Amino acid sequence: METERNLGIQPIAELLAQLHLTPHKLVECSTEQLTHKLVSRAIKGRRLTKNSKAKVIRAMQVATGESYTSEQLFNY
Repeated sequence: METERNLGIQPIAELLAQLHLTPHKLVECSTEQLTHKLVSRAIKGRRLTKNSKAKVIRAMQVATGESYTSEQLFNY
């Protein structure tokens, strides 16, 4: 059985729009090897590994100064 990889637009996309943040800003704020491609995949709903999701979450926290959980940014 194959796992569905494309899960549709994620809550992180709406949050980025509300906060007027761009994917580039997340990449800039990240202290890890976060790429534009990874952020794009996160927004579009491509299934990410646990480690990749954690990088995106930490970048959001640095960019906004807020604390986020996986459930707030992703619906899978």
